[in-house]
Amino acid sequence: MSTITVPSHATSITDDVDQLHNAFSGFGTNEKLIISILAHRDAEQRKQIRDTYAATYKEDLLKSLDKELSNDFERLVHLWTLSPPERDAVLINEATKRWTKSNQVLVEIACTRSSHDLLLAKQAYHARFKKSMEEDIAYHTTEDFRKLMLPLIATCRYDGSEVNMTLAKTEAKILHEKIKDKCLNDDEFIRILTTRSKSQINATLNQFKNLYGEDIIKELEEDSKDEYTSLVRATLECLTYPEKYFERVLRLAINKTGTDEGALTRVVATRAEVDMKDIKEEYLKRNSVPLDKAIAKDTGGDYEDMLLALIGCGDQ
Repeated sequence: MSTITVPSHATSITDDVDQLHNAFSGFGTNEKLIISILAHRDAEQRKQIRDTYAATYKEDLLKSLDKELSNDFERLVHLWTLSPPERDAVLINEATKRWTKSNQVLVEIACTRSSHDLLLAKQAYHARFKKSMEEDIAYHTTEDFRKLMLPLIATCRYDGSEVNMTLAKTEAKILHEKIKDKCLNDDEFIRILTTRSKSQINATLNQFKNLYGEDIIKELEEDSKDEYTSLVRATLECLTYPEKYFERVLRLAINKTGTDEGALTRVVATRAEVDMKDIKEEYLKRNSVPLDKAIAKDTGGDYEDMLLALIGCGDQ
């Protein structure tokens, strides 16, 4: 569920464009005005604003923003202003270039987007980087990580709600056997994770718990120091309980010594229009502190104001 509050009054796209241009004019930049507009426009409105801005002022709004803003605030506004497919393409490109075995951004995007969203991201990747998402991932990843990541990105999962309970029970047994034997790179194990619908995988994990009395994600936590096992755990969590996955990313980003602004920015920019309400509820349940209070404690200035606006807790 989106946390973006779109103004009820009839503000035209042309008015928004003129106001944004005014924010860049004169001495200094009016960051508050930028936040008051962009943080309260949905994806379609932001696209119209970018298109109209380019037609009116012969410059991409993103370039204007990049010239006027800086640091974490600039990064957040830039990612937010991109269309969701463009944003995913940029994040995946960055993740492949800076890939490490502990980098879970690729899994995060591959497993929390719908098949249609992932297709749009691939098309945006083609247009922006003049190559395929798959070839970059294949080039920059290695061994078991490549074996898991490529089909996660390449597969077009069925997005429906239908499940086969007999199949779920059979594949729960396969998953249990492979985990017990520490064969998480087995072809059958990877096949199940990368091809089954999210509804089918959820049914399989429920069968796993019924049969063996243990949550599969908790069972994988026992070997959480192994980077590949952590990636498998993130895969399952993103496919079935994305709000729990994103809560953990935010908790680690905020609670560590020195805030991880990269992770905080990424999660807020990508989930504000999707499931931020659920993530906030999960964060409160897990930490006994509202997410907006935690963010306000660890950030400041325009960056803080933009974050709070996007999670639905800023000044309207």
